[in-house]
Amino acid sequence: MPTAPRSTTSRRSTSTAARRAPRQKDAVAMLREDHKKVSALFEEFEKARSDRRKKEIVATICQELTVHTALEEEIFYPAVKAALKDKELVPEAIVEHASVKDLIAQVRDQEPGGEEYDAKVKVMGEFVKHHVKEEQTEMFPKAKKATRLDLVELGEQMQARKQELMQLH
Repeated sequence: MPTAPRSTTSRRSTSTAARRAPRQKDAVAMLREDHKKVSALFEEFEKARSDRRKKEIVATICQELTVHTALEEEIFYPAVKAALKDKELVPEAIVEHASVKDLIAQVRDQEPGGEEYDAKVKVMGEFVKHHVKEEQTEMFPKAKKATRLDLVELGEQMQARKQELMQLH
């Protein structure tokens, strides 16, 4: 006996629901996306020649990193620290954030031009690259394996907070 064709109504309602509520990224996917974006911005800075363009790129880098570090420190790190009972990865990441924040403060409102400006942005990029490597090779794999960590829920919290922070910065 042939099976009845699937109802197109149920397919339509599913696709409509899927369009209304896009699949949430988990926290790790969201942070990895931020890492890629900032890495590309540092590469763009290296290629920039005009002071005007450098200033635009640095403003974007500073905004992205300020929001990103806030998300990690307010939401992601406390959850990871609790779930992993971590006493090393999170404290080290917070110290690394402090160095980056210090460099952000030094370049954010400065005019480009001169070796020191470029050097500070380059060092900031190196700090970020090191920090990203540690997160992606050590912290993120452990977070993904943690059974007491709902990365989708964390991602939802982080996305909501990110929208708030982007409006402030």
